[in-house]
Amino acid sequence: MKVKTLILGAGAAGMFCAAHAGDDVLVVDHSKTAGDKIRISGGGRCNFTHLETTAKNYLSQNPHFCKSALARYTPWDFVGLVSGYGIAWHEKTQGQLFCDNSAKEIIDMLRSEMDKAGAKLWLKTAVIDVTFDGQYRTRVTRDGQDMVIMSDNLVVATGGKSIPKMGATGIGYKIAEDFGIPVTQTRPALVPFTFSDARFAGVSGISAPVLARANDGPEFADALLCTHRGLSGPAMLQVSSYWHKGEEITINLIPSIDIVAHLKKARTDHPRKAVTTVLGSVLPSRLINHLAEDFALTDVCAQWSDKRIDDLATALRQWQVKPSGTEGYRTAEVTLGGVDTDYLSSKTMESKTHKGLYFIGECVDVTGWLGGYNFQWAWASAYAAGTAISG
Repeated sequence: MKVKTLILGAGAAGMFCAAHAGDDVLVVDHSKTAGDKIRISGGGRCNFTHLETTAKNYLSQNPHFCKSALARYTPWDFVGLVSGYGIAWHEKTQGQLFCDNSAKEIIDMLRSEMDKAGAKLWLKTAVIDVTFDGQYRTRVTRDGQDMVIMSDNLVVATGGKSIPKMGATGIGYKIAEDFGIPVTQTRPALVPFTFSDARFAGVSGISAPVLARANDGPEFADALLCTHRGLSGPAMLQVSSYWHKGEEITINLIPSIDIVAHLKKARTDHPRKAVTTVLGSVLPSRLINHLAEDFALTDVCAQWSDKRIDDLATALRQWQVKPSGTEGYRTAEVTLGGVDTDYLSSKTMESKTHKGLYFIGECVDVTGWLGGYNFQWAWASAYAAGTAISG
């Protein structure tokens, strides 16, 4: 079988690329349905972009690589498409856009765009390997039969290793390496932390707004969530992309509270109150009781000197914990790292060494923050490749 353009992967990037890649396009995917990760994203409502997307919201060995694609297909371009389909959406927090109803609307929209472009979709089609002899020869298994699909262009949109139960395999990395294109070190990102001593199991379900950071990475203001296995919540997921095993993370438990003034006032107004009780009025009381030993939260307010209050404030703002690890690819929202961008054109996503070979979306070494940034990279990189192919 021969097609002009074969796209591997019917996720966000693959389907969107198919809608822009011109005629004679075939998309193949080993899953039973298209857009599985879209379907579960954003709690089922798909956080489909972030209005304030810039290159600073992405991790990559080349932090400038994503700029060209992001500039040529912006969040407002995608919002225009969504609105044109009559899909109701809302801005939740910090520029994050979600469907009012269901993520399935985004999948239906992408399928409709593919149909308009005349692109075909084969599901339950597993890729075995890819070779090149003047054209790309992709060996697949479909309906129990091996077959070869020949194409002038090959677009790899197979995603990363995240959430293997949904079929993630990392095959895109193997294809890159088979063609001599390096892959940077990969690891789970946007993933909960685990602690071997299950130290937060007793306060599982407790949440609090915090500021958190790892190493020299940015500080994230969002919620921390205690779990049976460790720490999760948006703030921890963000920090995980900058964390390496064996390192500590720093958490400010009182980002918007003048705890010094609060404790000194309590010392005057309620000298016989326990400090844990006073702190429990500004932080979850179960969390305070759980951390009482760590922060030496003994005695009543009257017994706390100015220095002791100042020291506590510092400790609460610079609480350091050392996770034993993360939940891994099992629950990671994305894979950090990927196909080395030094070997790709930032304008077209085409390989610099193999004409007609493109890599887009999550399999590329461009990893976004939590909040719609990874979807925007999927749209932008797919648009760059698709329009380059269609001319």
